[in-house]
Amino acid sequence: MAHLSPPSVDPQAALRWQCRPAVASAWLHEEVARRMQERLDWITCQPENWVHWEPLNGGLEAHGLLNQRYPGATCALVETNGARARHVERTLTPPWWRVRRWLHARPQVLARVSQPAQMLWANMNLHMSEQPQALLQQWHQALAVDGFLMFSCLGPDTLKELRVLYQSLDWPAPSHEFTDMHDWGDMLIGVGFAEPVMDMERITLTFESPQRVLQELRGLGRNLHVGRFQALRGRTWHAKLLDAIEKNAMQLTFEVVYGHAFKPAPKLAVQAQSEITLDQMRAALTRGKAAGGGRSDLRDSLNQHE
Repeated sequence: MAHLSPPSVDPQAALRWQCRPAVASAWLHEEVARRMQERLDWITCQPENWVHWEPLNGGLEAHGLLNQRYPGATCALVETNGARARHVERTLTPPWWRVRRWLHARPQVLARVSQPAQMLWANMNLHMSEQPQALLQQWHQALAVDGFLMFSCLGPDTLKELRVLYQSLDWPAPSHEFTDMHDWGDMLIGVGFAEPVMDMERITLTFESPQRVLQELRGLGRNLHVGRFQALRGRTWHAKLLDAIEKNAMQLTFEVVYGHAFKPAPKLAVQAQSEITLDQMRAALTRGKAAGGGRSDLRDSLNQHE
């Protein structure tokens, strides 16, 4: 299982990535978000309020798709970087002559979640965190009981062609390592989520030039590997890189991991002799009836100790 701080990730490099200037959402991120929102067809819950975590990185076009899917729901947008938050607010606020500017509240861009949400949407950012388990814990805390998380990130087969190329030239790795989807499932359970469902797909992109390859990669992320070459490269090296890409890496694979999980009600701690308040019993019984399963959380907890 992955460590709290992945061994291949440089925390300082990850911090610089988080503080990068505001730019347009990457095309691949928008495409992954489009595919991920189709997976919402599987979920019957219709959230009345939801959180979009770092929408600029995850896809502002995708934000529009989610608003169309949940037109009556309120949404809080979380951007921890002030400049990026202002960019998101300007981009998502309609101009003054549009009627919908006056019919809907301005988008609320926050540094942190202020009230529990029924859905948290986080597209293509978990693999760029130096503390992924801590980030999952933040998402868990941001959700209300029975709320659900939808997320995506890159998996281990990402850029496998570029990794082979760099290795053949005896260069340091072109990117940090990406976590397997089964490890993400374990981490979700470890921080308190329930019923995690993980799946993945591979997307292959073909480019028209090596310059276009590098342009796309700059928009998708940075090399956070602790063993990366940290000085400036010269023109000779850059020319050699372009030549190598043109010969061996004009097609790149991206493994995309999708996951969703629910936040369950906390279990009542029951020992050989326990005191449970009347309010706790009522809350547990109410949750059991709402779930429609015929057994309350309280009864489940008691049965575990029989």
